[in-house]
Amino acid sequence: MRGPNDAILKFPFNYKVTFCLYDQTPQQRHIVDSFRPDIKSNSFQRPQSEMNIASGIPKFFPLTMIQQEGNPYVRDDAMFIKVMVEFGDMPKLILSYALNLDPGLPVHIQQLRIKQETERRAQQQLQETSTSSANPSIME
Repeated sequence: MRGPNDAILKFPFNYKVTFCLYDQTPQQRHIVDSFRPDIKSNSFQRPQSEMNIASGIPKFFPLTMIQQEGNPYVRDDAMFIKVMVEFGDMPKLILSYALNLDPGLPVHIQQLRIKQETERRAQQQLQETSTSSANPSIME
């Protein structure tokens, strides 16, 4: 749909989008799905009319399951869905970490924590690599 910032936004929209439907029980079996836009589709071009053609993940989660009494995704008539637009390339291993951050944190704090975790994991991998190359196994 058209918006007041269309003139300064980049089109076609070509960033990966991830949706997370939060399981509100201790099991935390969140439903996560992602898609990359088809930049040839009119859905992701600069809006020419009041509404673009809808696009997304048509089978993200069955509505019938959300409507079931006692499902883990709706508690006290509240459901939590997080949508992440990845303007940079987020490694898949970090996605789980990012989706488990407190959604109440300000976005800039979430981004900082994701960056710190990415750096921590890269450092850890570097240390593991240097340790394994410094201690080669001796074959007999």
